Amino acid sequence: MEMNTESRPPLEDFRVPTPVKLSLLWASLMSLYIYNDFIALWIPGMLEMIGEGQMGPLGEATDLVLVGVALVVGLPATMVFLSSILPTRVSRLLNLVFGPIFCALAVWTGIGSAPFYQLIVLAEIIILILITWIAFRWPRQKSDAAQA
Repeated sequence: MEMNTESRPPLEDFRVPTPVKLSLLWASLMSLYIYNDFIALWIPGMLEMIGEGQMGPLGEATDLVLVGVALVVGLPATMVFLSSILPTRVSRLLNLVFGPIFCALAVWTGIGSAPFYQLIVLAEIIILILITWIAFRWPRQKSDAAQA
């Protein structure tokens, strides 16, 4: 059955603003963080390890380790909001700094982990590369001379 596409108007073309793209990518990253850690609870022995106050390769769940983990999950969560409300220059800078840092952390956490974990970390890495790329290529405003 062939559809006549000539009589149909073209699909609406909507350009998502850069701050919104970045916010959505950070939100997606946070979802992956949550699901990866949630799925990891089914690894045999994981709940016992947590009950003993151990955090896998990070060792004992000391105050310092927990503060570090809070920063690792808190900064990306905050970037969801900050990417959309900060002045352009500040947002771009933070995305250019935090994107590669969290990409390196993702690579580090993926090394030697379970295959399901590595799969989700791969998606995290792709998102972080996109965040960095979009921030790097942030569109510039057209000058008045170029618009005339």
